[in-house]
Amino acid sequence: MEIIQTPENALSHSIVTAIINAPIEKVNIADWLLNLPDAEYQRCSTQHIGAAISTTYDGEPVSLNVETIGDALMVQHYVAVEHRPDYCRMLSISDSITKGGRTKVQVLWELKATKIDGNTTLYTNEIHATATPEMFEYLKEHNVNLADAAASRQAASDAHNHEETPNFAKSIENKALTGKYNQPF
Repeated sequence: MEIIQTPENALSHSIVTAIINAPIEKVNIADWLLNLPDAEYQRCSTQHIGAAISTTYDGEPVSLNVETIGDALMVQHYVAVEHRPDYCRMLSISDSITKGGRTKVQVLWELKATKIDGNTTLYTNEIHATATPEMFEYLKEHNVNLADAAASRQAASDAHNHEETPNFAKSIENKALTGKYNQPF
């Protein structure tokens, strides 16, 4: 069940864009993401540790990602709520592990492709992190206010997004033009 992000529970929101030098007709974000090899995921950020693909009990695709965001080790279980060639809406109740302990955070990850012209596509990588009830308990137990946690998460998430987005775009471009993931950046 999705927790709607409000000012009272927002941790971060980052939007970064990059150019894909391929026509939108060749771009398929859902195919790229839901078949992404572990090594390719790792190549897209120094903070990416591992990735795999699975399904829910209902057969919905799941992208499992392990990465660091700031000082937190994140284990993300992204369910593909919506997945099309030009758009994926991925929702995860993620495990966040820090030196202070473990909690849960909801992460909504949206990947979008928009036509610029016949040879160029705009890629948008948008990430929303939202505090869960477990996160509020964790913050209370550790005497951390939400504003401080959000400021830290915003800086770390935005820096991470700025690193991975151009590399994701290049990987999507390689897949669109060659059908392969392992082309050098």
